[in-house]
Amino acid sequence: MVTVKILGSGCANCRKLEAVAREAAAAAQVEAEFVKVTDMRQIVAYDLLSTPGLVVDGKLVSSGRIPTVAEVQKWLTA
Repeated sequence: MVTVKILGSGCANCRKLEAVAREAAAAAQVEAEFVKVTDMRQIVAYDLLSTPGLVVDGKLVSSGRIPTVAEVQKWLTA
């Protein structure tokens, strides 16, 4: 199972990023656990410059933007 973390305050972009990530996981038929990280100390630990951030299995793959479903699928299946 892949662990996907959504880093951010819970803003509209954070929710949009989560929706894109869930759609990508479903499309790629990847079993994923989704975790929302809203604690700023935990977010800063990922060297995140701007939210929202996306972490796949402990690796920061996107920050400050909402990637496409295809991009997220690629990260989930890598």
